[in-house]
Amino acid sequence: MTTRTRAAGVLTAFTMTVFLAACSSGASDGGGDASSEAMNDLSAGDSGGATSREFAAAEDATSSLSESGSGSAPASGSGAKVATTPQMERAVIFSGTVSLSSKDVTETRQEVQRIVDAQGGDVTEENTETDEDGDTSYSRFVIRVPSAKFSAAMSALEAVDGVVASNRGSEDVTTQVIDNDVRVRAQEASLKRVELLLAEATSLKNLIWIESQLTTRQAELDSLKSQQSWLTDQTSLSTITVDISAKHTKAVEKKKDDPAGFLTGLSGGMKALSGTLLALATVLGALLPFAVLALVIGLPAWLVVRRRRATPAQAETPTA
Repeated sequence: MTTRTRAAGVLTAFTMTVFLAACSSGASDGGGDASSEAMNDLSAGDSGGATSREFAAAEDATSSLSESGSGSAPASGSGAKVATTPQMERAVIFSGTVSLSSKDVTETRQEVQRIVDAQGGDVTEENTETDEDGDTSYSRFVIRVPSAKFSAAMSALEAVDGVVASNRGSEDVTTQVIDNDVRVRAQEASLKRVELLLAEATSLKNLIWIESQLTTRQAELDSLKSQQSWLTDQTSLSTITVDISAKHTKAVEKKKDDPAGFLTGLSGGMKALSGTLLALATVLGALLPFAVLALVIGLPAWLVVRRRRATPAQAETPTA
């Protein structure tokens, strides 16, 4: 091998080494260039202003950078562990109603309160009504107890004296909870990317467009978080409604047997006499108007008839 051939080989190896080093350096700096180029395209006020297509491209570029920066290469080789997805717990909304009837509503209310305290629950709503005498006639409770103790609380309430009706219900919202959590995380990540673009915006048109996107996505995130809070509250605490109404009983008076004897007979005779006199008084009262009418009409008629009979008798008497 000649000296010229050796020199050509060394030059070729040196050239390849420099080329590979340049490629590696370009790959490591590619993320920053992509973000800068995307932001420059978005901020180009002289080229027609920001558009929805440019905004989407810039957001995708920023999203790719954040994912590549935060992510890590998967482990390879025989010693790598396979990642497993944790099992999601079921999210269930429990609800129940219990109707009670009691002679003493106040005492039953106290017993229900003891059950609620024993199960670690709270009374969130109460409505009480009283009768004319001031006694409690109706009471309604809305109880919130931990979902883990829902069954125990319902069994304790169903064991109270005077249960009229009882009902239990449940609704599985696991899918809704998972979907809502995923949407909240995605919206939070999107909001962070928009805030990053807003900080780098230089054009007024781009600034206005990004701020409108920021407002819209913040409102969507607030709505999703409100739904998330409601689902968390309903699945962690169960709702039980308790109605207590007063039981009305008719008092039946038993007749006492009076002992037989003189006093009993005297009492019976007095009652019979008073009944007879009452009947006679009733008859006299009924006939009295007719008697007055007969007296008013009959007395003048009787006087006229008597005068007529006396006149012929005086006429037949002889004169001396």
